[in-house]
Amino acid sequence: MQIGEAARASGVSAKMIRHYEAIGLVPTADRRDSGYRDYADEDLSRLRFIRHSRDLGFPIEQIRVLLRLWTDRGRSNAEVKALARTHLAELEGRIVRLREMADVLQHLADACDGDGRPDCPILAGLEAAGCDGSRAGNRSVCHPNPGAD
Repeated sequence: MQIGEAARASGVSAKMIRHYEAIGLVPTADRRDSGYRDYADEDLSRLRFIRHSRDLGFPIEQIRVLLRLWTDRGRSNAEVKALARTHLAELEGRIVRLREMADVLQHLADACDGDGRPDCPILAGLEAAGCDGSRAGNRSVCHPNPGAD
């Protein structure tokens, strides 16, 4: 099948299929006499595997390792589990950081009356957040308006 059909069947865009070929994540597809790429069912399975891995947030280099393990029938599932656990810990760390960011943004939004005046606690908070880089709880240590919590 041609690249457009492979894209539809795998859920991976044609652009990303070409990119994955360019970086060696998928083998370069065979070419027909007409020059069009020709994808087999095996290629679709690999593309779906990559798409599912990307959907779970695995970075390309970890997907490369997962693909190697997937095709190695002599693999140890302990290695696969360790890779999944490492990625899970990274995701949980990101969740914590995202929650902190949301809390800070919620605090800034709550501090804004939104009444059309030019003073803006949100912009002031964004400016202050970079003044010394230190943090106390979820807020920057330095505030342009001390006591304005």
